[in-house]
Amino acid sequence: MDLVLDVLSWMCLLGGAIFLLIGAIGVLRFPDFYTRLHAVSICDTLGAGLVLLGLMLQGGLSLVTVKLLLIFYFMIFTGPTAVHALAGAALEGKLKPLVDDRES
Repeated sequence: MDLVLDVLSWMCLLGGAIFLLIGAIGVLRFPDFYTRLHAVSICDTLGAGLVLLGLMLQGGLSLVTVKLLLIFYFMIFTGPTAVHALAGAALEGKLKPLVDDRES
């Protein structure tokens, strides 16, 4: 049973690291603020969630798991709210999205 938990834990940890890496590449590669914000919000929530799940599996049934679960819930509620507030502030500040004017 320990081997199964270790394998699941490492799969979650590696999956989370890959999603976080994809989000970081998106921040570097995307052309404007709004697309960068989208890349960060999606990959950050899923990547950090998978990392926390992997750590919970490693922690077993203990106080550490309860603390990680509280961090997970806090992150789930605050991450999208912060991204929404940033996008709203950018719109209020008259930051225009990059629009492709080429005809298709």
